[in-house]
Amino acid sequence: MDLGLKGKAFLVTGGSDGLGFATASSLVTEGADVTICARNSERLDDAVHSLCALGGGSAVGVRADVTIAADLDALVEQTHTQWGRLDGLVNSAGAHSGGAFEEITDDAWHADFDLKFLAAVRASRAAVPYLKESKGVILNVLSTGARAPGAGGGMPSSPLRAAGLSLTKALAGEFGPDGVRVVAMLVGIIRSGQIVRPAMEAGRDVEEYLAKVADRMKIPLGRVGEPHEFGDTAAFLLSPRAGYLTGTAVHVDGGFCPVI
Repeated sequence: MDLGLKGKAFLVTGGSDGLGFATASSLVTEGADVTICARNSERLDDAVHSLCALGGGSAVGVRADVTIAADLDALVEQTHTQWGRLDGLVNSAGAHSGGAFEEITDDAWHADFDLKFLAAVRASRAAVPYLKESKGVILNVLSTGARAPGAGGGMPSSPLRAAGLSLTKALAGEFGPDGVRVVAMLVGIIRSGQIVRPAMEAGRDVEEYLAKVADRMKIPLGRVGEPHEFGDTAAFLLSPRAGYLTGTAVHVDGGFCPVI
């Protein structure tokens, strides 16, 4: 099925690895042009090289820190200037964090808030004028913890992911009349560097480790997700094929989250 993404332009924050890179890969494969951002220049360059090798659309990388407002404003402007349009924003920057409530400092709460919530607010605010022009899409990448904290990690991540879910619904309501859609993806366990790194550092067999993770977490499908399964779902949600989907969240978790 042709998703109708050829010639469209997207900005993916946190796009140099993990779920952001998976999303960018699927978009480029579908013929879209993509700007990704990251703080690490070397990782960013490697990611752009890999994306361009896929064929289809084009990709560029911009070094930016999404916790800095000026960086985000410049990033959105540069993306629009680069492609002459902006059809979608993917807010996917953010690493997993968690700990015992009594041990989490105010600084840790503030850092997670800046990275996982305020960055999405700022990027969306900067992108909305262009998305109104293109009747575009905002996709917020969250976790199952947004709906079921006990099933999707602890604090400070889960409360902030819940805030991201509320933001998704609020933005969808405000900008729906302008033709802008806003959706979210609630992610379970997807194979990524963040997930497999502990096994690699411990010298463990990665496949065996992932199988045990799936078993321990009682994922109904009996396995962790693959990056392309996430990326392809994201590409669909960002496409005209999902034109009547807004203000909602799609679980990509193998059935893990107990909440519908």
